[in-house]
Amino acid sequence: MKKIYIAGPDVFETDSVEIGRKYSVLCLRYGYEGLYPLDNIINFNQDKNKIAQDIFKANEELIKKADIVVANLNSFRGKEADSGTVWECGYAYGLGKKVYGYMDSTLSYINHFNENEKMFNGDIYVDNDAKIIEDFDYPLNLMIACSALRIIEGGFEDVLKSINEV
Repeated sequence: MKKIYIAGPDVFETDSVEIGRKYSVLCLRYGYEGLYPLDNIINFNQDKNKIAQDIFKANEELIKKADIVVANLNSFRGKEADSGTVWECGYAYGLGKKVYGYMDSTLSYINHFNENEKMFNGDIYVDNDAKIIEDFDYPLNLMIACSALRIIEGGFEDVLKSINEV
């Protein structure tokens, strides 16, 4: 049975363990084994830096075991996807894993900025800090968009359905 590493900021939700169980059940329904970061057993009775290193290593090992990564790429604490999730996707891509993402909206990234947050400057848009806003018709930064086989508008189960259609 192929394994799916379930990536995303869902681990920061107060009901994160239940979310992981739900996603793992969905994986089984579609013929996969779900690997959720909170399935790892970590000793939390040690130095915070050691806990962080243990979490990092455990998640790295889960990604190595996985055949596929399915990532929640919705904005997290800003306009971008969770940086840890993006790292996991890049790492998986570098290992030759198949990476899929999902978002509530797959509108072009530039559309994530309202008119008060961007201005036209010649032939480009810039944000309020005068930084160029990427406009490649992807819903997020080109590096993550181009590394994913597919980014689905919808949720976790929508990705599982699309994988099985291939």
